Amino acid sequence: MAPRVFGDDDVRRLLDAETAVAAVRRALLAHHDGTLHAPPRVFAELGDGPLAFTAGELADAGLFGFRAYDMFAGAEQLVAVWERTEGTLRAVVHGAELGPRRTGAIGAVALDAAARPGPLRLGLVGAGIQAWAQLWACAAVRELADITVHARRQDRAAAFAERARAELDLPVRAVPVAADAVRDRDAVILATSSATPVIEADWIGPGTHVTALGPKTRDRHELPDGLAERASVVLTDSRAQSAAFEEPFLDPASMTELGAVLAGAAPGRSGPADITLFSSVGLAGTEVAVAAALYESEG
Repeated sequence: MAPRVFGDDDVRRLLDAETAVAAVRRALLAHHDGTLHAPPRVFAELGDGPLAFTAGELADAGLFGFRAYDMFAGAEQLVAVWERTEGTLRAVVHGAELGPRRTGAIGAVALDAAARPGPLRLGLVGAGIQAWAQLWACAAVRELADITVHARRQDRAAAFAERARAELDLPVRAVPVAADAVRDRDAVILATSSATPVIEADWIGPGTHVTALGPKTRDRHELPDGLAERASVVLTDSRAQSAAFEEPFLDPASMTELGAVLAGAAPGRSGPADITLFSSVGLAGTEVAVAAALYESEG
């Protein structure tokens, strides 16, 4: 039987946020209990830049696969999923939609686990596809009572807010200053490619949860100095991947894996005034889990 092939239109049509979040949550728990095998990403240098691979095996589900993406041409990403017993290639997903939606689902699981209970006032810095996927997924796990978004280009933030109101029916407003997007928020998501901090640490008030998606090396980081020291817990989806960065900005040894918090094996938020920080690095194998869920959703 030929594998099913999915493109971006299929992902948008078939993959709802609840399905993506559930698939990622199961994968994070499987990683904690040792049934998701997820080594750090590897790179093949091709001259103009590297081709990156992440691979994972979901032992309990009998599935394995990989994701491949380039870091020099902006080409389509590729995810392939095999069934282990027969060795059958089940699904191939290509395009630009699955990766960000997988990352959005990881962020939603972290927000649900680490943010204060109840409806959330959410602040976003960044108005690209990663910020959109975070909002899409987070709306599936929490009521978002008030949402602010800031981007370097105000027109992009305004367009993002208008789209979110129209497509997601969410109360999003664009603000011209980054500080206004993150002050007095219950949760903040940084979704930029900036090599320098996009906020100041003292803009983050007590009780805020912060998710960071962008660069996290010592010479390139969107997070400000001092924020991790203010956090009661620094979470990540993969300590192994965090440690694989060349000169990481955050100390991997001080991080708590999100899967351990989900399983009740490690503490997360301990009180309403805690600042919590989630460093999203892209646990390998989660894209295989989401691609498999996409495959199953088509029946």
